[in-house]
Amino acid sequence: MGPSMDPTPDPAPVALQARELGGSGLPALVILHGMLGSSRNWQTAGRDLAALRRVVALDLRNHGQSPHAEPMTYAAMASDVLAWMDGQGLHRAEVMGHSMGGKVAMLLACRHPDRVAGLFLVDIAPKDYHWRAHREEFAAMNELQLGDLHSRAEAEIRMEGRVPSFAMRKFLATNLERGGDGAFRWQVNLPVMTGALPVLERNPLAVGDRFAGRALFISGGKSDYVSRDDHPAILGHFPGARFIEIEGSGHNPHIDARQSLVAAVAAGLSGSPD
Repeated sequence: MGPSMDPTPDPAPVALQARELGGSGLPALVILHGMLGSSRNWQTAGRDLAALRRVVALDLRNHGQSPHAEPMTYAAMASDVLAWMDGQGLHRAEVMGHSMGGKVAMLLACRHPDRVAGLFLVDIAPKDYHWRAHREEFAAMNELQLGDLHSRAEAEIRMEGRVPSFAMRKFLATNLERGGDGAFRWQVNLPVMTGALPVLERNPLAVGDRFAGRALFISGGKSDYVSRDDHPAILGHFPGARFIEIEGSGHNPHIDARQSLVAAVAAGLSGSPD
């Protein structure tokens, strides 16, 4: 196990919500979503892969149907995933992570390489990010007055000043849900997520963290999250890394170019896990 940036023990895990997407009885592929996402974002791509693996998409802590809890750190999220695997009796699994979920997957693989049969990292690299757009998105969510909100469509309109992208506003609004009283509330743990953003922007890996197993880095050709300049640092942590760029895709290949993403992952999954 390589050294970690966080010398403290892994935090107590929470019980993650899991979405089974098919492939019962096959070796497991565990999918970890990105920031402000959830397992439902991966339903279609996951089901496309269910002929090859038992595909399970998790809701990370403070997202989806999983518990709200502190701290919101990569060590905590990796601990949650490992505890879920233990509860399933899964000694090893292949892990695919998108964006923030990819950082969780990287840390899990470096800390517990015996538990990870292979990695699929979707549009993310082991480096620090400074997400100005994310800060605007969080500001828009925090500024949104929920007391007199009548619909998600109305929320999208109200966030337009901070978030010019229609697609992003629609994505953010998917995190709104109605409570038993009919009022809207955020499904994500917005206060904790907002406070944790500087931590989540950072690279969770230390210089000595290393995973020698299979690792496929899939990037979007129209995204600026991963560039060829990142390859040496990636190979320093993941010497077995291979790289695929999906032309025409942005940061979300599972949505922008699902068939190409599925084909790339399926090729990487061919055969039995190591």
